[in-house]
Amino acid sequence: MISYVLPTAFCLVPVVGAALVAIAIPSEAMGDYLKRVRSSPIDWLILSLGSILFLTQSILAWRAMRPNADGFDERPDRWLNHLASAAEWFPLLGLIGTVAAILQTFSSIGAPGADPNSTVPREIIRRYAPAITATGSGLFMALINILPTWIVMLGRDLIRSLAGGPARSGTSR
Repeated sequence: MISYVLPTAFCLVPVVGAALVAIAIPSEAMGDYLKRVRSSPIDWLILSLGSILFLTQSILAWRAMRPNADGFDERPDRWLNHLASAAEWFPLLGLIGTVAAILQTFSSIGAPGADPNSTVPREIIRRYAPAITATGSGLFMALINILPTWIVMLGRDLIRSLAGGPARSGTSR
C-alpha cells in the first residue's frame, strides 16, 4: 500500500489544489477568462507548456516517492528541481502577454482615424481586459508547477513516518 497508494494520493494533491483554485474563482470571471483565452496565443503557449511541465513533474514525483530497499529513488530529484525552477518563467511569460496586449490596446486608442468612442473609459477597460488573462494564466501555471517538488519532500517524510522510520533519513535533529 505504501509503495503505490500513498505516492499516488500525494501526486493527486496538486491536481486537487489546482481544481480548488479554479473552483474558487467567481463564475463570471472564469467565464470571461475562458472566453478570452480562446483567441489568445500567449495564453495557449503558457497553458500548454505549463500543463506539459506539470504532467512531467507529477510522473517524476510519483517515482520519487515510491520507497525501495535503499529508501527512495532520488534520481528524479535533480529533474524535479530543474522543472520547479522552470515554473518561475510562467509569470514572466504572462507579463509579456499582458504588456503586449496593453500596447495593442493603447495604440488602437490613439491611432489616426480611430473611433472617437474608443477613448470612452468603458471602451478602454473593455479593450484592456484581455491583457489580464495572460497574467492569470502565468500565475496559475507557476502555482501548480511549484507544488510537485514540495509534495515529494512532504510525502517522503510522511511515508517514512508511517513506515516507522525517522522523518528524514541521514539527518540528525
